[in-house]
Amino acid sequence: MILLNDFFTISKKLVSENEISVELCINTGHKIFEGHFPNQPVVPGVCMVQMIKEMVEDVLDIKTKLTEAAELKFLSVIDPLQNNLINATIKYMNGEDRKININASFFKNELIHFKCKLCLQKSDN
Repeated sequence: MILLNDFFTISKKLVSENEISVELCINTGHKIFEGHFPNQPVVPGVCMVQMIKEMVEDVLDIKTKLTEAAELKFLSVIDPLQNNLINATIKYMNGEDRKININASFFKNELIHFKCKLCLQKSDN
């Protein structure tokens, strides 16, 4: 699944050592919202995890696979019709065996929508 530049775009990006801060623009007309949910769109949780994975791959110019998802906390739904601009912060650290440990969150102002801890494995593909 590739969501970057289709389901969402990055409108602002700041990359520092081991941290990525972005402003995301969610495509309110994307076909995902036809089924999730008609006339009441909500960004699916699986898409949020995939978005984090793709942003890390984009910044680090690598391919990865998700090996662990821990502490997934969905705190407030993202309704793209009400607010299609969301901020994300992704902190990452290289681990053993080509792994990348991630702490990430999606938020708007003081409202946190989603936060998680993920582990990605660098792949050769």
